[in-house]
Amino acid sequence: MDSWMVGWTMDFSVSSIQYQESRMEGEIMKLGYLTSYSEEEVKFAAEAGFKCLSLGAGPDSSLDAEKITSDEIKKIKEVFAENKLEVSAICSYTYHPDPDKQKYFLRLLDLSRDLGVKVVSTNAFGERSKGIEDNIPGYKKVWSKYARAAEERGLVIAVENCPHAGGYPFTIGNLFYSPQTWKIFFEALPSKAIGLEYDPSHLFWMGVDYIKAIYDFGERIYHVHAKDTEILKEILAVKGILGSGWWRYRIPGRGEIDWKKLFAALLDVGYEGNMVIEHEDPVFEKERHREGLSLGLKYLSQFVY
Repeated sequence: MDSWMVGWTMDFSVSSIQYQESRMEGEIMKLGYLTSYSEEEVKFAAEAGFKCLSLGAGPDSSLDAEKITSDEIKKIKEVFAENKLEVSAICSYTYHPDPDKQKYFLRLLDLSRDLGVKVVSTNAFGERSKGIEDNIPGYKKVWSKYARAAEERGLVIAVENCPHAGGYPFTIGNLFYSPQTWKIFFEALPSKAIGLEYDPSHLFWMGVDYIKAIYDFGERIYHVHAKDTEILKEILAVKGILGSGWWRYRIPGRGEIDWKKLFAALLDVGYEGNMVIEHEDPVFEKERHREGLSLGLKYLSQFVY
């Protein structure tokens, strides 16, 4: 995984409804995948039939908010236009308790605005030495700044629900790891500038009802990751849920997620954003990476509305 992927309460005018209404009437969901930017990658995506890409950004990446020039931004927009692709989101899964990372993330919001991309996706990392309740004050301090900055730029921030938690005994990673914690942190900072990058794969192996989560939080879902999960029951039977290696991520259609129900739920709640494959399937690694992406696209296309 690329390095960029690692590691008050006022009534904001940017709402999920307004964001969704900004799309063209009748426009269908676009399917894409998460990747680093390169002109060659954009051309492959277009040729393979994808309609959008989610682009990773961070220090020393091909989208470095500190180094990128206005000419480079213009060129990127031209490449996407020429290939008839959309940038679905700019993503940076950085460690937000770090003040330097906070400054960089604010610069990243500028970059997203300049690229004309409305969604910035990330994780809401907390302090591992503290529990959920003790992380609330720190979260409100940092994310109120993010929410205000996103509002000023006409953006929304979509927090992915990958737990990034430590093993036994459990330690906090990403604060937004389940519907229970989504409720806690949305109530702590009600700004509609902050929502979800919904990913069913993590919820599934944790035993969370990933379909109910869509109905309960649909208006706060701003972006969707398409990733499947396979449970390796033989290993689970021996190691138990506190063990490791009993589940693995798969491309959509190769695991146990009910994608028909998932798409139906998204349609029911009025989701009008895009969906991108986050490819972490160990079966389709290295030279088979693009094969996996193409298979995922073929499978998901049957459900697109």
